[in-house]
Amino acid sequence: QLQLVESGGGLVEPGGSLRLSCTASRYTLHSYEIGWFRQAPGKEREGISCIGAFGTTHVEDAVKGRFTISRDKTKNTVFLQMNNLRPEDTAVYYCAASEIESLCSVYNTGQYYYTSEQYHHWGQGTQVTVSS
Repeated sequence: QLQLVESGGGLVEPGGSLRLSCTASRYTLHSYEIGWFRQAPGKEREGISCIGAFGTTHVEDAVKGRFTISRDKTKNTVFLQMNNLRPEDTAVYYCAASEIESLCSVYNTGQYYYTSEQYHHWGQGTQVTVSS
């Protein structure tokens, strides 16, 4: 069973930056499509970014230009670099792994959207709070 662990969350002032990490201790993440989701209080969980097994990336419009996803295979880690953070970015952030081949690529068509059912393995989440 693939177990994902997120880290890097915390409290940051508006305009600040954080880098979230998603790693797995017993299995390699290389062959998985990895997505980042977030859930703010009182709101539904939303997908915001993904990276495919072969490097395809997608970033939702809400965070485009501020968030960047990357993968370091030597560290078996996927990162979400978050810059220029806003109070509305406050949420619990989750990484998830999908076994659906090329899932991240289909988001770029604009016809498919992130859903929890597309992802088979989830981390416990890390809290990000943006406040002055």
